[in-house]
Formats: sequence, C-alpha cells, structure tokens
Amino acid sequence: MGVAGSNPVAPTRDFKKNCRHPRALRGRWPRAGASCAAGHVESRGRVRPVIVHQHLASDLLLPQVQPERLGAISMNVRAGLLLAASMLVAGPAYAQSDKVSRGPTPAWVSPSELLPMPATVTGPLLFLRQDVLVHLSDKGQAQYFGYRVKILDSSALQVGNIAIAWNPAAGAPIVHGISVLRDGQLVDVLKSASFEILRREDQLEAAMLDGMLTAVLRVPDLRVGDELDVQFTSFSRDPGLGPYDSGMLLLGQAPAPGRYRLRLSWDAGHEPRLRIAPDMTSAMVKQERALEFRFDNPALLSPPRDAPPRYLWQRAVEYSDFADWASLSRHFAPLYAKAATLAADSPIRREAARIAAAHTRPVDRAAAALKLVQQDVRYIYVGLNGGNVIPASADETWKRRYGDCKGKTALLLALLAELGIEAEAVLINADGNDDGLDQRLALPQVFDHVLVRARIDGQRYWLDGTLPAVATPSAQPVFPVGWVLPLTPAGSALEQLPWRPATVPDTINLFEIDARAGFDTPPRVVTTEIIRGVKGLQNQLQFAAISAPQLLDGFRQNAIGEFWQTIDDVQWRYDQKAGASVLTISGTARMTWDEGDGGGKSLALPGGGFSPPDRRARSPGPNQNAPYYTKPEYICHVTTVRLPTSTKPEQWSSKPSYDNRLFGRHYHRVWEMRDGAIRMIRGSRVERPETDAASAERDNARIAKFDNSMGWIFYDPAGRKAAVGKGETVPATYDLDWTADNVPCVSPERPQTGTP
Repeated sequence: MGVAGSNPVAPTRDFKKNCRHPRALRGRWPRAGASCAAGHVESRGRVRPVIVHQHLASDLLLPQVQPERLGAISMNVRAGLLLAASMLVAGPAYAQSDKVSRGPTPAWVSPSELLPMPATVTGPLLFLRQDVLVHLSDKGQAQYFGYRVKILDSSALQVGNIAIAWNPAAGAPIVHGISVLRDGQLVDVLKSASFEILRREDQLEAAMLDGMLTAVLRVPDLRVGDELDVQFTSFSRDPGLGPYDSGMLLLGQAPAPGRYRLRLSWDAGHEPRLRIAPDMTSAMVKQERALEFRFDNPALLSPPRDAPPRYLWQRAVEYSDFADWASLSRHFAPLYAKAATLAADSPIRREAARIAAAHTRPVDRAAAALKLVQQDVRYIYVGLNGGNVIPASADETWKRRYGDCKGKTALLLALLAELGIEAEAVLINADGNDDGLDQRLALPQVFDHVLVRARIDGQRYWLDGTLPAVATPSAQPVFPVGWVLPLTPAGSALEQLPWRPATVPDTINLFEIDARAGFDTPPRVVTTEIIRGVKGLQNQLQFAAISAPQLLDGFRQNAIGEFWQTIDDVQWRYDQKAGASVLTISGTARMTWDEGDGGGKSLALPGGGFSPPDRRARSPGPNQNAPYYTKPEYICHVTTVRLPTSTKPEQWSSKPSYDNRLFGRHYHRVWEMRDGAIRMIRGSRVERPETDAASAERDNARIAKFDNSMGWIFYDPAGRKAAVGKGETVPATYDLDWTADNVPCVSPERPQTGTP
C-alpha cells in the first residue's frame, strides 16, 4: 500500500486509463511528493496531480480516487510542483486552446495570509500557504491552486519543475503568476521563462489516445532560501456528465509543515451534497455558499494499524450533485444503450447471425461473442472528444477494430442483444479499492472499469471484453470486486457481491524431487507453477507471445545458478477450463543435504514452513477497536521427494503435521510416506478477511504455540525416530491433476463464510 504515514489518496485518471486493458494485466517477465498535503479530485474530465504523481488507476471512466498511501518524501514530481497534493483538472468545456493563458485571479478567490516564519523549522521546505479552492457554477468546476513555499534544503529544489497537463478542448489553464522572492525582491519568473508545450503522442505506445497536452516550466536560478509563489486556475466540464459535478477535497496524512486551506464554494442553485469526514469538522468554517477548512502545521495522521482499507479514508470532504447511486446508474445507462444501438445495415448483425448459426446453447453463444470482442478488437483507450466518459458506438468500435473498456462493453452488449441474451453494463473498481463504498457519496470517480453482466439460463455471468481471449464468461469477476453498480434505465443501487473463501488455490507450486540416485547426486527436479486470476492472465499475455525455444532459452539464461544446475525443458500452457497459467520446468538442481550424527541427513523441503503471524495490536488512538484485516489469498505448496533407493522407509521421519487457524487464516500441513516417496502438502487460505479486536486478542495469546518449523525431512540409518505424518493420505505431485477444482490443499472442514 505504499509508505506508512502518507497520503490516503492517489492521483487519478479518467475513463481513459480507467477503461482498462486493466493495469493489472500490463505485467513484465515473471520472476522464478513528496509529502502530500492539500488536494482536490473532481469528476468533470481529465485529472492530473500538480504536485505529486503516482500511477495507480486504470482506464475507464473518470478521475479515480483510491485509498492508497503515497510516500512521505517522494521526488516523483511528474506533474511538477513538489510537496503539495493538489490536483490539476481539465475537461472539455471551454474554447479550444493549446497554450497556457495568463490572467488575473478569479473574483471568487481570496488567497490565504502567509504563515509567519517560525523561529525553527525542520524538513526540506515550509509552505507559507497552500490554497486549493474549488468553485461550482453553471460553467462546471473551476479549481484555483496557489501556494508559496520556502525552500530550506537542496532536496526540495525540484519544486521548481512545474508541469500542467490539460485537454485542449477544455480551454487553457490560466496562470496568475509565478514568482520568486529572494532577499526581499520579488522576481516575476514569467518575464524570463515560458512554458514549453509537450504533445502526448507518445501515449500511443501505452494504448492511449487522449489528446492531452502538458505545459512544462523550469524555474531558472532557483536557490535554497528562496520563496516560490505559484498561482493558477484550471477548469473542467465533461459533456458525458451533463450538469453533474462531484469530487473530493483532501488533506494528506503526512503534510509538510505549513499553512493549508481547502475551500468549496458554489453559485446559487449549485450547492452539492456533502460528506465530511469526522476528523475535518474541527477545522471547518461555514460561510454563505461555501465551506472552508484551515490548518496550520497539521499533525501526522495514521490510520489504525492493519485495519480494513475503508479506514484509510481520512481528512476528506466529498461532494456530489448525484442524489444517490441509483441516480448515477440512471445517468450512465442511456449512454451505453445508445452506444449499443446498431445501424440497420450494421455488419455486427451478420457477426451475431454467424455466432447463432455456429452455436445452439446461449452460454456458448455468449462465449463466442466475448471472444470476438476480445480477439478481433484490440485495446486502445480513446478519450478524445468527450470519450473519457461517453462510450464509442458499437458500430464505430467494430469499424476501426480498436476500443477501450467502454467501447468494448457497448460492442458486447450489442452482440448479446442480437443473440437474445439479457445483459447490462456494470461499473466496478478493478483494483479492489472499493471497501466501504456504500458509506460514500455517489462519486463516479470511484470506478475505473466497466464490463458486462449477462443472465443466461437463470445464472449470472461476467464478461470482460478487455481481457485476453482465453478469459471466458465466469460466475465472478476476475478482479477482486466487492461493490458494483449496474447501469439500468430505472437506476440501480450499489450491489455488494458476497465474499466467500476461495475454493481453489490462487497459486499452486509443485516440486517433484527425484533423489533415487543417492544423496550425493544432483536430483532431477520438476517444478510446476499453476496461477489463476489476474496473475495467471498476466502470464498468458507474456508467455503467449514467446516461442517455445525462446521460453527455454530465456529460463536457461536467467534461472540457472544457485538452484538450477541444468534446465532441460520448459513447458507453458493456459488451461481455459481451470482458468490457470501452467508453467513446468524440469532439469537438475543443486540440493544439499545437511549432515547429522551417525551418518544422518536432513533436508528442508521447498515451501514447507510458515512464518508465525504478527501480533495484532495498536497504539492508543481513534478506531482502536477497528477489525484487523488480512488480504484474501489461497496458496498451496505440494512437494514430493523420491527417496534414495539405498534407504528404507523405517529410516525416515519428518516435522509434524498440523492444522491451525489464526486471525482468519487457515494453516495446514500434512505428510505421508508411501511407495518410496515422502509427500507433503502445505496450504494457507484466508477464510475471514476481518478479525474483530476481541478475537485478535485471543489469537495473540496463541502465537507462542504456533509451529513455524520448516518442512524438514530426516534420514537416520539407525531408524530410531521413524515417523512421517499422522496417518493422513497425501497425494504426490504426479498422482493428481492439480488444475482440478477439488485439490486437497487444506483440511476438509467447512470453511467460514460471510462478508469481509
């Protein structure tokens, strides 16, 4: 989640990068700033952080807000101005412009008085003021960002790298002034420096067409001891959102020393709905048609340790013109209905007829339609001309053979309608940052992806046109989703998807070690990695593009060394029935048996042990009794050792089996010796993501007895302590199809269920 003690909100993106080829699927070859302060996020177009930037969101709808924590001192200032977490917004509302404008501050802006310089100050800089002021009117949203910062250390000089990104359809941002105060003299930076306009064509390599421009200015001759003063206003209004405004005002968890002011004001008739976090009320000042929040040297704010993600939302003010989630659903539904409406002579009708002729079962027809969208329409985000909210039509997407999640969803809806299959578009947060969404105002920017939910033969199926063509209709979304918003003409409420412990492992690691040739001979080893879900699809995207010889050569070059001595073969496949990537490597390995007394030997098996869980405890503070959170996962290790033929079964022993549950996690290890091989299975599954404080205290007392032994096996020529397992039946790596849905990785007791 990032560095502790930092901002609870991440910079955001719009339908664009939210309409994914999901960010999670943009992986690499698999392996065998700044202190955020005041900020603003809104939903009328392209959002760019002016101060701190960190890629988090994806590619769908709107600016996305996520409860991530940014680093306390980050010099990643892609959007420029160090150490203030304001957001710069642009959206299609005003005259076209590809240049930064200059002009006076708006009438609704009144900059804060400067903080008196303290006698002592720590840190690389001090904000004498930082204002983030948002104004709502019939023209949309306007955002004023103004600050004066005292540079106290050379590490803060990057504050002089200023970048402003905007959509030219929104009209230019207006810069009111950039100046440097040194030795009592105020120097107008814009007299000797100007913005350079960078065009963003390079985003095509990231499958994005957004038309964004970036203006960059590097303040010349900036020195330690200078005070830099920056003021500008940006605007946004997205045609896809009509008259609706929404957004957030934020104060980060670890702001730099200084004076901060957040303000939301509105013209008559534009007062939004508000949700104010309890920790903001003490700083709130109510005014006529305005709310203001003032802070001098705000304290470090830390969420309760190990609490669920919803507790990360702190020092935030939400505002929205949407009355509720149903009104948001009702607003977006017609956009997709229109986009999915086909022309009378649409070629998509012929494609649907071809699918219908080839398949008789509705579920097979839906799968064929999904594969067509995944395989024949490549992913490119299209955010031009209002496209970060409004989906391209199905006919347009099919004609150009590329589209983002919005366009692919519209195309899939059109195909399913032609096939007589009931379906709807559904908004989700594909990164899983939706915990507590039901406690929030109706904000479009909390969603980053849209996909299709169909009803076929009384069952619900999820179809995602942006996934690889191996991803078939499924009973649950591939992504870890807790809340969804169906888009319906009547308007749907938020819908919570019931959480259940995984029934099949996310990851299975199989180790077959053939030591029959003896203790001193390098064993033959076969490893198999079975990965489901998003990570499995990442592997599919990567390995499917590599030939078998390239795959073998790549692993030989990168994996041979400390463990592998030789690699004879590498095989990879994607098992569609299991929804899993399966990678198998075989060769010889370096495996050293530890020497013991009397000719004894021992070996720690791969994946055989558990680290003890951490104590669940918190320092005094708010939400002391919040539940403790464990991220859901299900991992299984299966190891089989074919023993040296020179030994006898009664000469072997192992560490004990155990079956335990702590803090909602099931720990399981079993052993068996049979047919000249020792078999071990070690499984770990989260069965309840949240543990209440009282249960956590009871489990804390049990940690001391937790068996954290590694998976040791022992050879004793005298056979004095022969014991492997407790009579369990344990399959070997070669006994089962481990991609099946009934593998014995945990004990068969009925798992706990319920919502997290």
